[in-house]
Amino acid sequence: MAEVKDRIFRAAERSGRDPAQVKLVAVTKQVGIDKIREAISAGATIIGESRVQEASRKYDQIGSAGVTWHLVGHLQTNKVKPALEIFDFIHSVDRLSLALEIDRRARQMGKVVPALVQVKVAAEKSKFGIPGDQLSSLLSEIDALEGLQIEGLMTIVPLTTDPEETRPYFRRLRELAEEIKQQRWKSIKMRYLSMGMSNDFEVAIEEGANMVRIGSAIFS
Repeated sequence: MAEVKDRIFRAAERSGRDPAQVKLVAVTKQVGIDKIREAISAGATIIGESRVQEASRKYDQIGSAGVTWHLVGHLQTNKVKPALEIFDFIHSVDRLSLALEIDRRARQMGKVVPALVQVKVAAEKSKFGIPGDQLSSLLSEIDALEGLQIEGLMTIVPLTTDPEETRPYFRRLRELAEEIKQQRWKSIKMRYLSMGMSNDFEVAIEEGANMVRIGSAIFS
């Protein structure tokens, strides 16, 4: 954990940014409870999980004292209700039907759910996300929803052995966020760019990420 935090610090400094503004999401997919607790003791404050069912088991044992829970994986519409009972923040809104269901369930529960829109910046069929040229259209549909608050964008880029190859994808997400900021919205905000994982988070930070989702670099 200390090494990862140091790398985040140095990447932020290289890009002239405040390291304290970069949030570390400790991704605990397939990580045991004891290791998660060790990470929390070492300073992890955001737990990232990809699947609702796995998160539910861990949440029952760990709870929410001192940590917030982020859903970083694909969310099926029929899993929205149990997801909102666990997660404080959702990274993966990628379609209108999901946004509408989150809004409906959130209003029933009397809360507003902060979330990111997942954008597909690379032409990979295996990746979820809305294409960049459809982003503004989706946001215009979401903007008036009262139970869902869009706080920024997220992306997952192609896995590569050379982190530099990911730079254009991260830059594109930042450019999309800047374009969105120039438009008039009722509630849409571009506070966060969630991009970068264990193999490329330093490049992502250099390109503007202020949320990085790191698993193996912490837990391996």
